[in-house]
Amino acid sequence: MTLPDIPPRWGARRRDRHGRGLRGPVIAPNLPAWRTRRERFDRLVAESAARLVRINPRLRSVEFAVEEIPPSEPSAWEGHAIAVGRYFPADRASGVAARIVVYRRPLLTRAQDAADLAELVRMVLAEQAAQMLGLRPDEVDPDYPEDD
Repeated sequence: MTLPDIPPRWGARRRDRHGRGLRGPVIAPNLPAWRTRRERFDRLVAESAARLVRINPRLRSVEFAVEEIPPSEPSAWEGHAIAVGRYFPADRASGVAARIVVYRRPLLTRAQDAADLAELVRMVLAEQAAQMLGLRPDEVDPDYPEDD
């Protein structure tokens, strides 16, 4: 009597070999290391934007956003440099609020470390808010570095 050919069971390779249970996450979800780099960057922008709004209440109606990269076709007035942030004016006809967009990848490329990234984000937000309000960046953010 011959046994029929039985296909191998692929699921058997994932068994609990030594009684230790299946592998789980290395880091608990409630720890800071659980967050992705994108989430940490978003939080950094949100905290910096909230700080600017506390300093200058005229920024309350402004939306702050994060995008990965700037559009491939920049506006004519932006030149050929890669944008790290951009201000979009409000459009009352369509009900769109003023918006400041920070581009994540160009800032990550320029930053040396986390402290440098935080400083760059603050500077970009201050510069874009100053452009929107028609002020100098140091008038919008008192901690903005002065030109040497």
